[in-house]
Amino acid sequence: MNLAPLAAAALLLLGGIAPTGTSAERAPDAPGERIRRDQWHLRFLKSAEANAISRGDGVTVAVLDTGVDPHQDLRGNLLAGTSTIPGIPGDGRLDENSHGTGMAGLIAAHGQPDSTGAMGIAPDARIMPIKTSGSANTGQPDDLAAGIDYAVAHHADVISISSTGGVSADLVRSVRVALSSNIVVVAAAGNKPEDSYVGYPATESGVIAVGGIGQSGVVAPVSVDGPEIDVVAPAVDIYSTSYDGKYSKGTGTSSATAIVAGAAALIRSKYPDLPAAEVAHRLTATAIDRGPPGRDDQYGYGIIDLVAALTADVPPIGFESTGVTAPASTAAAPGTGDGGSTARGLATLGVLLAAGGGYLVWRRRRRAGDPPPRISR
Repeated sequence: MNLAPLAAAALLLLGGIAPTGTSAERAPDAPGERIRRDQWHLRFLKSAEANAISRGDGVTVAVLDTGVDPHQDLRGNLLAGTSTIPGIPGDGRLDENSHGTGMAGLIAAHGQPDSTGAMGIAPDARIMPIKTSGSANTGQPDDLAAGIDYAVAHHADVISISSTGGVSADLVRSVRVALSSNIVVVAAAGNKPEDSYVGYPATESGVIAVGGIGQSGVVAPVSVDGPEIDVVAPAVDIYSTSYDGKYSKGTGTSSATAIVAGAAALIRSKYPDLPAAEVAHRLTATAIDRGPPGRDDQYGYGIIDLVAALTADVPPIGFESTGVTAPASTAAAPGTGDGGSTARGLATLGVLLAAGGGYLVWRRRRRAGDPPPRISR
């Protein structure tokens, strides 16, 4: 089916850290001490305990967004990237919006030696900044596709996409190439009221579709629900880095997506031989169940559990047991395989026309052998 006419539909960055808009509020004068204290999601997810096991070293996360400013809490981890926006050259290390800098900080901010400043989920991971959206918080599907192609060509281990919207043939191709290249792709589900259903690329089979929760662990009102949701993560009043060395906070599935991308970086660092599809499987298999028992359209398989994802005994895809248990003394051994065949097997799906919206949404097929969720706690 010809998707070319859809190429002009804009992609919208989903809340998260931004200088304007109802879903984001700047905190320009907040000192590093306050930011660290206000990063409630770190305590909620027990990130310090997880970082005693893995800090994301050796892993590169491509952040496809508005660019990433060389914030003092990020400079040690920030690589040179690129811009794929026609007429806007650069290496990705310029952000006139703050959204991309916020997402990068949630993934890999390293803070300061005096324990101030923002901290990311994987503070030793490297950030590959790819500017695919402009200062107005919007971009084009083909620019996003070019950014994904760049990430694949430059050997990113994880791709984080905190946006949703229009689909083009090139974007679908690029996402599928990334999945077949043994890259973990994480994407935002979407934000209400602007979105009424999970958007692309979160709907692509094999992509980790992320929803959001608040501090109580209850799904956030802003988080879109749907059968494609895989996991949820903190998404309300999330503090991170901003441009010009400042800090900000935001609400949206953008933030949750970056946090899950950081979790994927932790897993890839601890288990470097684990195929990308098994990384996604480990995240869903160890998620903490919420809502109705089992997978549901609001929470997916549940809230990500960083420590369990790094330590639990998770059978590989196709060999699920009736539960997921932590080992008595050692972490689970990494999976085996050719590093890409499992991911390639997840890239086939059908096309459905989204009701009312008039644009194509590529719906995922659920694996029949998906693992049972862990019990709520």
